[in-house]
Amino acid sequence: MSQSTADFDDIPEGMTRRQVNWAIAGLLSVFFTVGLSMNIVLTALPVIVGELDGNQIQYSWVVIINLLANASSTPIWGKLADTVSKKKLFQAAGVIFILACLIAGFAPTMEILLLGRLFQGVAMGGVLTLTMAIIASLISPRRRGRYAGWLGLCMTTSTMGGPLIGGLIVDTIGWRWCFLTGVPMTLVSLVVFSVMLKLQAVRRQVKLDVMGAALLVTVVSAVTIWLSLAGLEEFFPWTSWQSAVLLGSVAVLLIVFVVVERHSREPVIHLRMLTNRVTFLAVISSVSIAVALGALPPYLMQYLQLGRGLSPTEAGLMLVPLIGGNLVSTTISGRLIARTGRWKGWLIGGAVILTVSFFGLSLVAGAAATWEVAVILFLIGLGFGAQMQNLMLAVQNTVQVAQVGQASSIISFSRTFGAASWNSVLGSVMALQVGGLAVAAPTVGSGDPVYAEAAGTVFLVGACATIPAVLANALMPEEPLRTTI
Repeated sequence: MSQSTADFDDIPEGMTRRQVNWAIAGLLSVFFTVGLSMNIVLTALPVIVGELDGNQIQYSWVVIINLLANASSTPIWGKLADTVSKKKLFQAAGVIFILACLIAGFAPTMEILLLGRLFQGVAMGGVLTLTMAIIASLISPRRRGRYAGWLGLCMTTSTMGGPLIGGLIVDTIGWRWCFLTGVPMTLVSLVVFSVMLKLQAVRRQVKLDVMGAALLVTVVSAVTIWLSLAGLEEFFPWTSWQSAVLLGSVAVLLIVFVVVERHSREPVIHLRMLTNRVTFLAVISSVSIAVALGALPPYLMQYLQLGRGLSPTEAGLMLVPLIGGNLVSTTISGRLIARTGRWKGWLIGGAVILTVSFFGLSLVAGAAATWEVAVILFLIGLGFGAQMQNLMLAVQNTVQVAQVGQASSIISFSRTFGAASWNSVLGSVMALQVGGLAVAAPTVGSGDPVYAEAAGTVFLVGACATIPAVLANALMPEEPLRTTI
Protein backbone atom coordinates (compact mmCIF):
# COMPACT_ATOMS: atom_id res chain seq x y z
CA MET A 1 0.00 0.00 0.00
CA SER A 2 1.38 3.41 -0.95
CA GLN A 3 2.02 6.11 1.59
CA SER A 4 -0.73 8.29 0.16
CA THR A 5 -3.31 5.50 0.32
CA ALA A 6 -2.32 4.56 3.83
CA ASP A 7 -2.45 8.11 5.10
CA PHE A 8 -5.50 9.38 3.22
CA ASP A 9 -8.56 7.20 2.79
CA ASP A 10 -10.61 9.82 0.99
CA ILE A 11 -11.73 8.44 -2.39
CA PRO A 12 -15.54 8.03 -2.23
CA GLU A 13 -16.99 4.63 -3.08
CA GLY A 14 -17.82 4.26 -6.76
CA MET A 15 -15.39 6.97 -7.94
CA THR A 16 -11.80 7.00 -9.14
CA ARG A 17 -9.24 9.70 -8.38
CA ARG A 18 -9.57 10.88 -12.00
CA GLN A 19 -13.33 11.27 -11.64
CA VAL A 20 -12.86 13.15 -8.38
CA ASN A 21 -10.43 15.56 -10.03
CA TRP A 22 -12.70 16.18 -13.02
CA ALA A 23 -15.74 16.67 -10.78
CA ILE A 24 -13.81 19.22 -8.74
CA ALA A 25 -12.69 20.92 -11.97
CA GLY A 26 -16.35 21.30 -12.96
CA LEU A 27 -17.19 22.60 -9.48
CA LEU A 28 -14.44 25.19 -9.57
CA SER A 29 -15.40 26.33 -13.08
CA VAL A 30 -18.95 27.12 -11.96
CA PHE A 31 -17.57 28.59 -8.72
CA PHE A 32 -15.33 30.94 -10.73
CA THR A 33 -18.09 31.97 -13.16
CA VAL A 34 -20.56 32.73 -10.38
CA GLY A 35 -17.95 34.67 -8.42
CA LEU A 36 -17.07 36.64 -11.54
CA SER A 37 -20.71 37.65 -12.05
CA MET A 38 -20.78 39.73 -8.87
CA ASN A 39 -17.78 41.89 -9.76
CA ILE A 40 -17.72 41.99 -13.54
CA VAL A 41 -20.31 44.78 -13.48
CA LEU A 42 -18.26 47.18 -11.33
CA THR A 43 -16.58 49.03 -14.20
CA ALA A 44 -19.71 48.66 -16.36
CA LEU A 45 -22.11 50.19 -13.82
CA PRO A 46 -21.90 53.81 -15.04
CA VAL A 47 -22.77 52.73 -18.59
CA ILE A 48 -25.51 50.34 -17.41
CA VAL A 49 -27.18 52.85 -15.10
CA GLY A 50 -26.98 55.59 -17.71
CA GLU A 51 -28.48 53.49 -20.49
CA LEU A 52 -31.31 52.20 -18.28
CA ASP A 53 -32.01 55.65 -16.75
CA GLY A 54 -31.15 54.54 -13.21
CA ASN A 55 -30.31 56.65 -10.16
CA GLN A 56 -27.58 56.61 -7.52
CA ILE A 57 -29.54 54.38 -5.14
CA GLN A 58 -30.09 51.80 -7.87
CA TYR A 59 -26.41 52.11 -8.77
CA SER A 60 -25.43 51.02 -5.25
CA TRP A 61 -28.03 48.31 -4.98
CA VAL A 62 -26.85 46.51 -8.11
CA VAL A 63 -24.03 45.30 -5.83
CA ILE A 64 -25.83 45.26 -2.47
CA ILE A 65 -28.90 43.26 -3.57
CA ASN A 66 -26.59 40.59 -4.94
CA LEU A 67 -24.74 40.33 -1.64
CA LEU A 68 -27.96 40.35 0.39
CA ALA A 69 -29.50 37.52 -1.61
CA ASN A 70 -26.24 35.60 -1.32
CA ALA A 71 -26.01 36.04 2.45
CA SER A 72 -29.68 35.33 3.10
CA SER A 73 -29.87 32.18 0.99
CA THR A 74 -26.56 30.66 2.11
CA PRO A 75 -27.84 29.03 5.35
CA ILE A 76 -30.84 27.58 3.49
CA TRP A 77 -28.58 25.98 0.88
CA GLY A 78 -26.38 24.69 3.68
CA LYS A 79 -29.31 23.11 5.47
CA LEU A 80 -30.54 21.46 2.29
CA ALA A 81 -27.00 20.15 1.65
CA ASP A 82 -27.24 18.11 4.86
CA THR A 83 -30.67 16.67 4.01
CA VAL A 84 -30.84 16.03 0.24
CA SER A 85 -28.49 15.30 -2.67
CA LYS A 86 -25.66 17.84 -2.88
CA LYS A 87 -25.25 17.04 -6.56
CA LYS A 88 -28.88 17.85 -7.43
CA LEU A 89 -28.77 21.01 -5.34
CA PHE A 90 -25.63 22.20 -7.14
CA GLN A 91 -27.28 21.50 -10.50
CA ALA A 92 -30.34 23.49 -9.39
CA ALA A 93 -28.17 26.42 -8.31
CA GLY A 94 -26.43 26.34 -11.69
CA VAL A 95 -29.75 26.44 -13.56
CA ILE A 96 -30.97 29.36 -11.43
CA PHE A 97 -27.74 31.19 -12.21
CA ILE A 98 -28.16 30.68 -15.95
CA LEU A 99 -31.74 32.01 -15.85
CA ALA A 100 -30.60 34.99 -13.75
CA CYS A 101 -27.88 35.83 -16.28
CA LEU A 102 -30.46 35.84 -19.07
CA ILE A 103 -32.82 38.10 -17.08
CA ALA A 104 -30.05 40.60 -16.29
CA GLY A 105 -28.51 40.41 -19.76
CA PHE A 106 -31.75 41.24 -21.54
CA ALA A 107 -33.10 43.62 -18.85
CA PRO A 108 -35.00 46.61 -20.36
CA THR A 109 -35.14 48.53 -17.05
CA MET A 110 -33.19 48.88 -13.82
CA GLU A 111 -35.93 47.07 -11.93
CA ILE A 112 -35.58 43.97 -14.14
CA LEU A 113 -31.81 44.19 -13.86
CA LEU A 114 -32.05 44.23 -10.06
CA LEU A 115 -34.36 41.19 -10.23
CA GLY A 116 -31.72 39.35 -12.24
CA ARG A 117 -29.05 40.35 -9.74
CA LEU A 118 -31.28 39.12 -6.93
CA PHE A 119 -31.51 35.65 -8.46
CA GLN A 120 -27.80 35.71 -9.24
CA GLY A 121 -27.21 36.23 -5.53
CA VAL A 122 -29.48 33.30 -4.62
CA ALA A 123 -27.61 31.05 -7.05
CA MET A 124 -24.28 32.34 -5.79
CA GLY A 125 -25.20 31.43 -2.21
CA GLY A 126 -25.89 27.88 -3.38
CA VAL A 127 -22.79 27.49 -5.52
CA LEU A 128 -20.39 28.85 -2.91
CA THR A 129 -21.84 26.76 -0.08
CA LEU A 130 -22.27 23.55 -2.08
CA THR A 131 -18.79 23.77 -3.58
CA MET A 132 -17.33 23.69 -0.06
CA ALA A 133 -19.71 20.95 1.05
CA ILE A 134 -19.08 18.70 -1.97
CA ILE A 135 -15.31 19.03 -1.72
CA ALA A 136 -15.64 18.18 1.97
CA SER A 137 -17.55 15.04 0.97
CA LEU A 138 -14.81 14.05 -1.48
CA ILE A 139 -11.56 15.04 0.25
CA SER A 140 -10.33 14.61 3.84
CA PRO A 141 -9.55 17.77 5.88
CA ARG A 142 -5.81 17.02 5.80
CA ARG A 143 -5.70 16.86 2.00
CA ARG A 144 -8.27 19.61 1.60
CA GLY A 145 -5.63 22.26 2.17
CA ARG A 146 -4.34 21.62 -1.35
CA TYR A 147 -7.74 22.43 -2.81
CA ALA A 148 -8.12 25.49 -0.56
CA GLY A 149 -5.45 27.15 -2.67
CA TRP A 150 -7.43 26.60 -5.87
CA LEU A 151 -10.63 27.80 -4.20
CA GLY A 152 -8.88 30.92 -2.97
CA LEU A 153 -7.41 31.55 -6.41
CA CYS A 154 -10.83 31.19 -8.10
CA MET A 155 -12.47 33.48 -5.57
CA THR A 156 -9.86 36.21 -5.62
CA THR A 157 -9.28 36.09 -9.38
CA SER A 158 -13.01 36.42 -10.04
CA THR A 159 -13.38 39.14 -7.43
CA MET A 160 -10.38 41.23 -8.35
CA GLY A 161 -10.25 40.44 -12.07
CA GLY A 162 -13.94 41.11 -12.61
CA PRO A 163 -13.65 44.89 -12.94
CA LEU A 164 -10.92 44.61 -15.58
CA ILE A 165 -12.82 42.00 -17.60
CA GLY A 166 -16.02 44.04 -17.30
CA GLY A 167 -14.29 47.14 -18.62
CA LEU A 168 -12.94 45.27 -21.63
CA ILE A 169 -16.37 43.78 -22.39
CA VAL A 170 -18.10 47.16 -22.17
CA ASP A 171 -15.53 48.73 -24.51
CA THR A 172 -15.84 45.96 -27.11
CA ILE A 173 -19.10 43.97 -27.26
CA GLY A 174 -21.38 45.86 -24.85
CA TRP A 175 -22.38 45.66 -21.17
CA ARG A 176 -25.09 43.03 -21.65
CA TRP A 177 -22.37 40.46 -22.32
CA CYS A 178 -21.10 41.00 -18.78
CA PHE A 179 -24.04 38.77 -17.86
CA LEU A 180 -24.55 36.66 -20.98
CA THR A 181 -20.99 35.26 -21.10
CA GLY A 182 -21.76 33.33 -17.91
CA VAL A 183 -24.39 31.19 -19.67
CA PRO A 184 -22.18 28.98 -21.92
CA MET A 185 -19.42 28.77 -19.30
CA THR A 186 -21.84 27.50 -16.66
CA LEU A 187 -23.52 25.04 -19.03
CA VAL A 188 -20.26 23.35 -20.01
CA SER A 189 -19.03 23.19 -16.41
CA LEU A 190 -22.32 21.70 -15.21
CA VAL A 191 -22.12 18.96 -17.83
CA VAL A 192 -18.60 17.97 -16.73
CA PHE A 193 -19.61 18.06 -13.07
CA SER A 194 -22.81 16.05 -13.63
CA VAL A 195 -21.10 13.30 -15.60
CA MET A 196 -18.12 12.86 -13.28
CA LEU A 197 -19.57 13.26 -9.78
CA LYS A 198 -21.07 10.09 -8.28
CA LEU A 199 -21.85 10.81 -4.67
CA GLN A 200 -24.10 8.52 -2.69
CA ALA A 201 -27.52 10.16 -2.54
CA VAL A 202 -28.81 11.31 0.83
CA ARG A 203 -32.39 10.26 1.48
CA ARG A 204 -33.92 12.24 4.30
CA GLN A 205 -37.21 14.01 4.65
CA VAL A 206 -36.71 17.72 4.12
CA LYS A 207 -38.25 20.04 6.71
CA LEU A 208 -37.34 23.60 5.89
CA ASP A 209 -37.39 26.17 8.65
CA VAL A 210 -39.49 28.68 6.70
CA MET A 211 -40.05 31.01 9.66
CA GLY A 212 -36.35 31.03 10.55
CA ALA A 213 -35.34 31.68 6.95
CA ALA A 214 -37.82 34.58 6.61
CA LEU A 215 -36.62 36.14 9.87
CA LEU A 216 -33.00 35.79 8.81
CA VAL A 217 -33.64 37.50 5.47
CA THR A 218 -35.51 40.32 7.19
CA VAL A 219 -32.81 40.92 9.80
CA VAL A 220 -29.98 40.91 7.25
CA SER A 221 -31.89 43.26 4.93
CA ALA A 222 -32.73 45.70 7.73
CA VAL A 223 -29.13 45.86 8.95
CA THR A 224 -27.81 46.47 5.44
CA ILE A 225 -30.41 49.15 4.69
CA TRP A 226 -29.50 50.95 7.91
CA LEU A 227 -25.77 50.78 7.14
CA SER A 228 -26.43 52.04 3.60
CA LEU A 229 -28.60 55.04 4.47
CA ALA A 230 -27.78 56.14 8.03
CA GLY A 231 -25.57 59.20 8.34
CA LEU A 232 -26.33 60.56 4.87
CA GLU A 233 -27.95 63.99 4.62
CA GLU A 234 -30.31 62.78 1.90
CA PHE A 235 -31.78 60.16 4.25
CA PHE A 236 -31.43 60.26 8.06
CA PRO A 237 -28.75 60.79 10.76
CA TRP A 238 -27.12 57.98 12.72
CA THR A 239 -29.03 59.16 15.79
CA SER A 240 -32.60 59.62 14.61
CA TRP A 241 -36.01 58.06 15.03
CA GLN A 242 -35.52 56.22 11.73
CA SER A 243 -32.32 54.62 13.05
CA ALA A 244 -34.04 53.79 16.32
CA VAL A 245 -36.94 52.09 14.52
CA LEU A 246 -34.66 50.06 12.26
CA LEU A 247 -32.28 48.96 15.00
CA GLY A 248 -35.10 48.29 17.44
CA SER A 249 -36.81 46.11 14.86
CA VAL A 250 -33.57 44.26 14.22
CA ALA A 251 -33.11 43.59 17.95
CA VAL A 252 -36.67 42.27 18.36
CA LEU A 253 -36.52 40.12 15.23
CA LEU A 254 -33.14 38.74 16.25
CA ILE A 255 -34.54 37.61 19.59
CA VAL A 256 -37.50 36.01 17.84
CA PHE A 257 -35.11 34.31 15.41
CA VAL A 258 -33.08 32.79 18.26
CA VAL A 259 -36.26 31.51 19.93
CA VAL A 260 -37.57 30.02 16.68
CA GLU A 261 -34.25 28.33 15.89
CA ARG A 262 -33.96 26.82 19.37
CA HIS A 263 -37.39 25.21 19.07
CA SER A 264 -37.16 24.16 15.42
CA ARG A 265 -36.55 20.50 14.62
CA GLU A 266 -34.69 21.47 11.44
CA PRO A 267 -33.32 24.99 12.10
CA VAL A 268 -31.86 26.96 9.23
CA ILE A 269 -28.85 27.64 11.48
CA HIS A 270 -27.85 25.24 14.25
CA LEU A 271 -27.02 27.76 16.96
CA ARG A 272 -25.30 25.02 18.96
CA MET A 273 -22.50 25.07 16.39
CA LEU A 274 -21.63 28.55 17.62
CA THR A 275 -20.88 27.10 21.06
CA ASN A 276 -17.80 25.53 19.51
CA ARG A 277 -14.94 27.92 20.13
CA VAL A 278 -13.31 27.41 16.73
CA THR A 279 -16.58 28.06 14.88
CA PHE A 280 -17.53 31.11 16.96
CA LEU A 281 -14.15 32.77 16.52
CA ALA A 282 -14.03 31.84 12.81
CA VAL A 283 -17.38 33.61 12.34
CA ILE A 284 -15.98 36.79 13.92
CA SER A 285 -12.83 36.56 11.82
CA SER A 286 -14.77 35.89 8.60
CA VAL A 287 -17.00 38.94 9.10
CA SER A 288 -13.94 41.05 9.90
CA ILE A 289 -11.77 40.18 6.91
CA ALA A 290 -14.73 40.26 4.51
CA VAL A 291 -14.00 43.98 4.15
CA ALA A 292 -11.11 42.98 1.87
CA LEU A 293 -13.29 40.79 -0.36
CA GLY A 294 -16.61 42.60 -0.52
CA ALA A 295 -15.80 46.24 0.09
CA LEU A 296 -12.26 46.89 -1.17
CA PRO A 297 -12.71 46.26 -4.95
CA PRO A 298 -15.39 48.90 -5.75
CA TYR A 299 -13.76 51.64 -3.68
CA LEU A 300 -10.28 50.70 -4.83
CA MET A 301 -11.49 51.15 -8.41
CA GLN A 302 -12.99 54.50 -7.49
CA TYR A 303 -9.75 55.54 -5.80
CA LEU A 304 -7.59 54.54 -8.77
CA GLN A 305 -9.81 56.07 -11.46
CA LEU A 306 -11.17 59.18 -9.73
CA GLY A 307 -8.44 59.84 -7.19
CA ARG A 308 -5.40 59.00 -9.28
CA GLY A 309 -6.70 59.49 -12.83
CA LEU A 310 -5.99 55.98 -14.12
CA SER A 311 -7.98 54.53 -17.01
CA PRO A 312 -10.27 51.54 -16.36
CA THR A 313 -7.72 49.21 -17.94
CA GLU A 314 -4.84 50.67 -15.89
CA ALA A 315 -6.92 50.46 -12.72
CA GLY A 316 -7.74 46.85 -13.50
CA LEU A 317 -4.06 46.04 -14.02
CA MET A 318 -3.34 47.49 -10.58
CA LEU A 319 -5.35 44.60 -9.17
CA VAL A 320 -2.78 42.10 -10.49
CA PRO A 321 -0.50 42.50 -7.42
CA LEU A 322 -3.50 41.85 -5.19
CA ILE A 323 -4.32 38.67 -7.11
CA GLY A 324 -0.66 37.67 -7.13
CA GLY A 325 -0.34 38.06 -3.38
CA ASN A 326 -3.42 35.97 -2.82
CA LEU A 327 -2.19 33.29 -5.22
CA VAL A 328 1.17 33.03 -3.46
CA SER A 329 -0.42 32.91 -0.02
CA THR A 330 -3.23 30.45 -0.75
CA THR A 331 -0.96 28.09 -2.70
CA ILE A 332 1.85 28.00 -0.16
CA SER A 333 -0.40 27.87 2.92
CA GLY A 334 -2.60 25.17 1.39
CA ARG A 335 0.32 22.91 0.54
CA LEU A 336 2.10 23.37 3.86
CA ILE A 337 -1.10 22.81 5.84
CA ALA A 338 -1.68 19.59 3.89
CA ARG A 339 1.90 18.52 4.68
CA THR A 340 2.07 19.52 8.34
CA GLY A 341 -1.53 19.68 9.52
CA ARG A 342 -0.82 23.05 11.24
CA TRP A 343 -3.07 25.97 10.31
CA LYS A 344 -3.34 28.50 13.15
CA GLY A 345 -0.05 30.28 12.41
CA TRP A 346 -1.24 31.07 8.90
CA LEU A 347 -4.44 32.62 10.24
CA ILE A 348 -2.62 34.84 12.75
CA GLY A 349 0.12 35.89 10.34
CA GLY A 350 -2.39 36.61 7.57
CA ALA A 351 -4.56 38.75 9.84
CA VAL A 352 -1.60 40.82 11.03
CA ILE A 353 -0.33 41.38 7.48
CA LEU A 354 -3.82 42.34 6.28
CA THR A 355 -4.38 44.88 9.07
CA VAL A 356 -0.94 46.49 8.79
CA SER A 357 -1.23 46.70 4.99
CA PHE A 358 -4.63 48.38 5.18
CA PHE A 359 -3.27 50.95 7.63
CA GLY A 360 -0.31 51.54 5.30
CA LEU A 361 -2.59 52.10 2.32
CA SER A 362 -4.70 54.58 4.28
CA LEU A 363 -1.59 56.60 5.22
CA VAL A 364 -0.12 56.90 1.72
CA ALA A 365 -3.26 56.93 -0.44
CA GLY A 366 -3.01 60.61 -1.28
CA ALA A 367 0.70 60.80 -2.13
CA ALA A 368 2.18 57.35 -2.79
CA ALA A 369 3.76 56.42 -6.10
CA THR A 370 1.92 53.85 -8.18
CA TRP A 371 4.51 51.17 -7.45
CA GLU A 372 4.14 51.76 -3.70
CA VAL A 373 0.39 51.22 -3.93
CA ALA A 374 1.06 48.03 -5.93
CA VAL A 375 3.38 46.69 -3.20
CA ILE A 376 0.79 47.37 -0.50
CA LEU A 377 -1.91 45.67 -2.57
CA PHE A 378 0.35 42.63 -2.91
CA LEU A 379 0.70 42.50 0.89
CA ILE A 380 -3.08 42.80 1.32
CA GLY A 381 -3.44 39.83 -1.02
CA LEU A 382 -0.92 37.86 1.05
CA GLY A 383 -2.79 38.55 4.29
CA PHE A 384 -6.19 37.83 2.83
CA GLY A 385 -5.16 34.63 1.07
CA ALA A 386 -3.73 33.07 4.24
CA GLN A 387 -7.10 33.26 5.99
CA MET A 388 -10.23 32.93 3.88
CA GLN A 389 -10.24 29.25 2.88
CA ASN A 390 -8.24 28.17 5.92
CA LEU A 391 -10.96 29.53 8.22
CA MET A 392 -13.44 27.34 6.38
CA LEU A 393 -11.07 24.38 6.70
CA ALA A 394 -10.71 24.89 10.46
CA VAL A 395 -14.48 24.92 10.97
CA GLN A 396 -15.19 21.93 8.70
CA ASN A 397 -12.64 19.97 10.72
CA THR A 398 -14.78 20.38 13.86
CA VAL A 399 -17.89 18.60 12.49
CA GLN A 400 -18.75 15.25 10.95
CA VAL A 401 -19.44 14.96 7.23
CA ALA A 402 -23.23 14.89 7.84
CA GLN A 403 -23.04 18.48 9.16
CA VAL A 404 -20.38 19.87 6.87
CA GLY A 405 -22.93 21.71 4.71
CA GLN A 406 -24.32 23.49 7.75
CA ALA A 407 -20.84 24.37 8.99
CA SER A 408 -19.79 25.62 5.56
CA SER A 409 -22.92 27.75 5.27
CA ILE A 410 -22.28 29.46 8.61
CA ILE A 411 -18.86 30.66 7.47
CA SER A 412 -20.11 31.53 3.97
CA PHE A 413 -23.01 33.47 5.47
CA SER A 414 -20.67 35.33 7.84
CA ARG A 415 -18.33 36.17 4.99
CA THR A 416 -21.07 37.43 2.67
CA PHE A 417 -22.99 39.29 5.37
CA GLY A 418 -19.72 40.96 6.34
CA ALA A 419 -19.05 41.87 2.70
CA ALA A 420 -22.52 43.43 2.29
CA SER A 421 -22.26 45.28 5.59
CA TRP A 422 -18.77 46.68 4.98
CA ASN A 423 -19.76 47.62 1.43
CA SER A 424 -22.61 49.69 2.86
CA VAL A 425 -20.40 51.25 5.55
CA LEU A 426 -17.59 52.23 3.19
CA GLY A 427 -20.11 53.57 0.68
CA SER A 428 -21.52 55.87 3.35
CA VAL A 429 -18.00 56.92 4.38
CA MET A 430 -17.10 57.77 0.79
CA ALA A 431 -20.32 59.74 0.29
CA LEU A 432 -19.69 61.73 3.47
CA GLN A 433 -16.10 62.49 2.44
CA VAL A 434 -16.92 63.72 -1.07
CA GLY A 435 -20.03 65.61 0.03
CA GLY A 436 -23.00 63.77 -1.47
CA LEU A 437 -24.38 60.77 -3.33
CA ALA A 438 -23.45 61.97 -6.82
CA VAL A 439 -20.69 59.99 -8.53
CA ALA A 440 -18.16 62.03 -10.49
CA ALA A 441 -17.18 61.00 -14.00
CA PRO A 442 -13.56 59.77 -14.24
CA THR A 443 -11.06 61.87 -16.17
CA VAL A 444 -8.06 59.87 -17.39
CA GLY A 445 -4.77 61.50 -16.45
CA SER A 446 -6.31 63.93 -13.97
CA GLY A 447 -6.85 62.68 -10.43
CA ASP A 448 -9.14 64.47 -7.98
CA PRO A 449 -7.41 65.06 -4.60
CA VAL A 450 -10.80 64.99 -2.87
CA TYR A 451 -11.36 61.38 -3.92
CA ALA A 452 -7.80 60.41 -3.09
CA GLU A 453 -8.13 61.76 0.44
CA ALA A 454 -11.62 60.27 0.80
CA ALA A 455 -10.23 56.88 -0.22
CA GLY A 456 -7.58 57.20 2.50
CA THR A 457 -10.37 57.52 5.08
CA VAL A 458 -12.18 54.54 3.55
CA PHE A 459 -9.03 52.42 3.80
CA LEU A 460 -8.54 53.53 7.42
CA VAL A 461 -12.03 52.28 8.27
CA GLY A 462 -11.18 49.05 6.45
CA ALA A 463 -8.04 48.67 8.56
CA CYS A 464 -10.03 49.07 11.77
CA ALA A 465 -12.51 46.50 10.49
CA THR A 466 -9.79 43.83 10.25
CA ILE A 467 -8.53 44.18 13.84
CA PRO A 468 -11.10 41.73 15.32
CA ALA A 469 -9.71 39.03 13.01
CA VAL A 470 -6.27 39.37 14.59
CA LEU A 471 -7.72 38.82 18.07
CA ALA A 472 -10.12 36.04 17.03
CA ASN A 473 -7.45 34.08 15.19
CA ALA A 474 -5.03 34.38 18.11
CA LEU A 475 -7.64 33.01 20.54
CA MET A 476 -8.63 30.10 18.28
CA PRO A 477 -7.53 26.66 19.56
CA GLU A 478 -5.62 24.63 16.96
CA GLU A 479 -7.30 21.25 16.60
CA PRO A 480 -5.43 18.55 14.61
CA LEU A 481 -6.79 18.03 11.10
CA ARG A 482 -8.43 14.68 10.40
CA THR A 483 -6.91 12.43 7.73
CA THR A 484 -10.25 10.79 6.88
CA ILE A 485 -13.51 12.22 5.57
